[in-house]
Amino acid sequence: MELFGTDGVRGLAGGKLNPINVMRLAIAAGIHLKKNSKYNKILVGKDTRRSGYMIENALVSGLTSVGFDVIQIGPMPTPAIAFITENMRCDAGIMITASHNPYYDNGIKFFGAEGNKLNHECESEIEAIFHNMEEIENAFVTKKEIGRSVRIDDVVGRYIVHIKNSFPKKFSLYGKRIVVDCSNGAAYIVAPTVLRELGAEVIVLSSEPDGYNINTNCGATNPEALVKKVIDTRADIGIALDGDADRIVIVDEKGNIVDGDKLIGALAMHLKNEKKLANDKVVATVMSNQGLEDYLASHGIKLERSDVGDKHVLEIMSKVGSNFGGEQSGHVIFSDYAKTGDGLVSGLQAFAYMIETNKTASEAFNVFDLYPQELVNISISHKIPINEITGVQELFSEIEAAGMRYLVRYSGTENLMRILLEGKNQAKLLKMLDKTVSFFKKALQ
Repeated sequence: MELFGTDGVRGLAGGKLNPINVMRLAIAAGIHLKKNSKYNKILVGKDTRRSGYMIENALVSGLTSVGFDVIQIGPMPTPAIAFITENMRCDAGIMITASHNPYYDNGIKFFGAEGNKLNHECESEIEAIFHNMEEIENAFVTKKEIGRSVRIDDVVGRYIVHIKNSFPKKFSLYGKRIVVDCSNGAAYIVAPTVLRELGAEVIVLSSEPDGYNINTNCGATNPEALVKKVIDTRADIGIALDGDADRIVIVDEKGNIVDGDKLIGALAMHLKNEKKLANDKVVATVMSNQGLEDYLASHGIKLERSDVGDKHVLEIMSKVGSNFGGEQSGHVIFSDYAKTGDGLVSGLQAFAYMIETNKTASEAFNVFDLYPQELVNISISHKIPINEITGVQELFSEIEAAGMRYLVRYSGTENLMRILLEGKNQAKLLKMLDKTVSFFKKALQ
């Protein structure tokens, strides 16, 4: 698809995401959603990017032009949109965010009435309508059928209560010193509030968004400042969210960044010990380390793998009857509490695990060893289908013959190729990685 990528529509604000394209996309989505509409209203939230104002207004114009009423709730985490869409009985929810991307990008994520991200078939239909100008022009309504919009500023309280309810009532964060990096993003109000109300001493970083500083030298993709602050303040733990707060990175009390697969493994075992892991199954993506799979298997837990993207993780979770899964990148999904990755829910479950086991963060999240794994992103000028690249099958056969696991794919949101190699010998792995990167750079640039 031209518009939709791994997670909604994403691109340069004012470029791919200019007001005309956004309005057309909103109209196309409205046409699609009208078919099963019950409430005739759509929720719209956003992160803290300056371009969110432009995109929000274009979305509202498009949706109201085909007869939908729109509820605008301002800056709010992506998982909050999923929750509030269902809670407020809306036909759909829309989140304006480019997640961890720089401020000059933006994006649009769609959620259905039950708070789940729209599936591939729905996205394909919306994109087909987007390109059908005749259908778009015939969808406009007039007179009393034109929709209206209303802005509501107090729904954040609903989400805060919901988040706090995911934390066991028998526990408190009293006595815990927690550093939270809000990434100058959508959770800059919610995250400190939740932690303080649960009793923690909270040290806040990057909570003064100006429209341009989202994800800039902060947050889940840049946790260096968090590491330093945890060490300097002798905190028990640090957590970093990304721009829309659907992912988390944890820093232990020693200043070590907890690997995402180790976090998933530790939390999976905690759920199993608490008899809360449905069907003894966990879902992770093809990017997750083989060490995670072997660790879980040694404890009677089966790891199911999905394509990259928390939407795909959720699809497999539903298919195999699992209530827990995640991505190495920090999207962790507790489906008993959230319809998508939720950094705050994941953080609270991590705290509950530490309290229950009376372990420090460094003890709690270092329960198995990872196999050597290297991931490289290379910039590309065009995306040739990988299987059609001359010599690629011979390269892949050589990697497999060396006893290594590989994953090569294009980014769904950027002009990048992601190359992942994994093996038990670090030196051989790096040598093969150099050869693989050189091969694709020559083929695609």
